Amino acid sequence: MSLNGLKHVVTIMMIVCFSWGCGSPVTPSLLPDYDEKGIRLIALMPIQNKTQDPLAAQVLREVLAEELYFKGYPRIPIRLVDDKLREIYRGRIEFEDKIIPPQAVGESLGVDAVMYCTLEEWKTSYVMIYAPTTVAASFVLWSTKTGEMIWNTSHRVVKRDYDLSGKGLEMKSRQSCETAAQEVVEKAMVTLPDGPEYPGRPPKKENSFFGLW
Repeated sequence: MSLNGLKHVVTIMMIVCFSWGCGSPVTPSLLPDYDEKGIRLIALMPIQNKTQDPLAAQVLREVLAEELYFKGYPRIPIRLVDDKLREIYRGRIEFEDKIIPPQAVGESLGVDAVMYCTLEEWKTSYVMIYAPTTVAASFVLWSTKTGEMIWNTSHRVVKRDYDLSGKGLEMKSRQSCETAAQEVVEKAMVTLPDGPEYPGRPPKKENSFFGLW
């Protein structure tokens, strides 16, 4: 392909990029009395993965767990959550594909709320020297005491990479997947109120979680 032809292709791709935009608009839902619910301990459930990448859900869950902690909610190890879920399902791994009722999780873990996340998209499309990477996920928070949904949102992020080398384009796309996942989670966390241990908020005395907090 000539240099002029290559420039023409890149120009067309850039036009398509801007027409797609960076993500879909969302309207998050939050109970107006969220601060009165006393949400401190949040258990993060296994990601419901609708993609073809089995590792994508693991990456997203780890990112989400970190962001919840930085948001001011005490860290509850993912492994501890999964161990308790295995007890509920008697050692079976089927819990990874199920929506466990919030009340059951609350009784087993002693948490205030349960967060479910569905990974809707995690893909990269390769078109010559251009590769758009899309990550989309939805998030829902349920009270373990009342069983009501207290917060939910969803976000979609598209990252775009260009490279004349197929190998270089693939490497950039892999990095873009993690970057897009981070951005999706950050966008979601913006709509979730800060936790009780967020810097700047006065600490409150609460019941401990297995004696760790």
